[in-house]
Amino acid sequence: MKPIFPKWMNALPTILFFVVNGGVVLAIAGFWYYATPKFWEVGYMPTQPGSGFNHQIHAGKLGIDCRYCHTHVEESWHANVPAVSTCMGCHAENKINVDVASATDEKVQFIRDAYEQDVAIEWRNIHVVPDYATFPHNAHVNAGVSCFSCHGQIQGMPVVVQQESLSMGWCLDCHRNPEENLVPKDKVTDLYWVQTQWFNKIALDENNEIIKDMHGNVVLDSVSTSDRQHNGLTPDQLVDTLKRNPPQHCAACHY
Repeated sequence: MKPIFPKWMNALPTILFFVVNGGVVLAIAGFWYYATPKFWEVGYMPTQPGSGFNHQIHAGKLGIDCRYCHTHVEESWHANVPAVSTCMGCHAENKINVDVASATDEKVQFIRDAYEQDVAIEWRNIHVVPDYATFPHNAHVNAGVSCFSCHGQIQGMPVVVQQESLSMGWCLDCHRNPEENLVPKDKVTDLYWVQTQWFNKIALDENNEIIKDMHGNVVLDSVSTSDRQHNGLTPDQLVDTLKRNPPQHCAACHY
């Protein structure tokens, strides 16, 4: 008797298995690649307008405080991007050293052009949280969380790069052990002090001179949590005051 189905159909289940599973894998990989925003990844560093903004020069070499540009960070949930007029406060003619002005004139021309045309510079946001979550900068800054804890050593970045994942797990890790990231409030924006004196201490020799390694880098020693002081309170005491009335609802962080 002639068989109803041809012999090659015996391989059909195996073929269907690989086709279906392969399709699922491709769908997941495609969604992961095309639908996951790059700005949720550590290392995200978008190209900025013009010559960009060099934090290493402005915040590092020139020592400009973060709040000169991000003026509302202590009173607003959002760290505002400075207006063009703020940039022109330094880059207008005769406002800065002549040698510096001539050396950077071409690089900052896009700022002057925007000012003359009365248009905003479309800086690209680097640190982004999902639309369903929020991060109140004022609450964290006023509690003593340094910019360094979230953004890294901005003062040493020619181009700002995302230092932390900004994930929910990362936030929870900090909230479970906040003493690691609470600094004296007058030092919140002094990132060099926070890095070298709070999280690490500059190593000194018996003559009280800075110790450097063979490459000329300053040697740092870790500072224990118990040795830190926050406006007269130890980190443990401060954490106790923060934990007395913690948020009781998801809406504290999520819309």
